[in-house]
Amino acid sequence: MTTHPAESVHDALREEPCEDVGWLPAPDGFAACALSGSARTVPEARRFTRATLEGWRVCAGLADDTVLVVSELVSNALRHGFPPAGPGDEGTPAPVPFCNAWLALTRQETTVLCAVSDAGPGAPVIRPQSVLAESGRGLHIVDLLSDSWGWTPPDRSGKTVWASMSMGG
Repeated sequence: MTTHPAESVHDALREEPCEDVGWLPAPDGFAACALSGSARTVPEARRFTRATLEGWRVCAGLADDTVLVVSELVSNALRHGFPPAGPGDEGTPAPVPFCNAWLALTRQETTVLCAVSDAGPGAPVIRPQSVLAESGRGLHIVDLLSDSWGWTPPDRSGKTVWASMSMGG
């Protein structure tokens, strides 16, 4: 697994550990959901993530950051996570699997790991930042908000892009 650690800019975004009064350690947890390719997929992933993190009693600051990271990972999976058409099938989309992607969340003590799996053959690429670009900032956001992130090497079944989020401190 390749790891891409966040730079020190992350520390400037969240300088202090999460100190929400309502935060109490809860049992470790795991939650997953299948993602479709519909226009509602990203909002549904955000709602699923928010509800899961509330159930785990994760502080609001970490929950907000995690929801944004999941939103970017799911958006990228939907945009780039489809296998190319087969030889001689120019313009014909590849067969759609039973679901387009999976979102998984796991919590261990003060860390939340979010992972999005898709069938795409390509590894994530951080594009150079451009002030005038209309897209291409997603992985920059993931890089800034997560403690570390990376992906599994793409194979016949695709890849998983993950990000680790912690309370800090």
